[in-house]
Amino acid sequence: MFVKSIATALTLTLASAGLAAAQSPTRIEQFKAWGAYSYKSTGGTVCYVLSVPTTKEPASVNHGDIFFIVSQRPGQNISYEPQAMMGYPLKETSKVTVTIDDKNFIMFVKETAAWVENAAEEPALVAAMKTGKAMSVKAVSARGTGTNYTYSLAGISAALKKIESCK
Repeated sequence: MFVKSIATALTLTLASAGLAAAQSPTRIEQFKAWGAYSYKSTGGTVCYVLSVPTTKEPASVNHGDIFFIVSQRPGQNISYEPQAMMGYPLKETSKVTVTIDDKNFIMFVKETAAWVENAAEEPALVAAMKTGKAMSVKAVSARGTGTNYTYSLAGISAALKKIESCK
């Protein structure tokens, strides 16, 4: 199930990054709740860390495959780009809120994914993930359902370190 979910996440990542030609991902290593992965694309090697939520609310709805990813694409000059990936379309005009301890980060939505609204805040979000105790992601589906996901941050620092020298 988890391998299928990773393949789904990669497909969504490739689609959102506009990368047509890519290979299947290779798992580099698992660090508690976070896995480190890489694949080759037309733009060069892409490395990313990925985790799935520990809780999904409301429990009464089908959430599909949900992931939080931080990717590194040196060939495209992208370093540590956080992305929330949902298993359903997000409400077009909504925002996704990532909360780590008492800090909030706002993401804009496009279809089934969300990225940090102010790219200058990406390093702060990644730094908060490394030092934080808990992370939650709140979103609104295209149907208007409010959702909330909790992620473990255990292993995030080691996973990010592993993809630090992605080339």
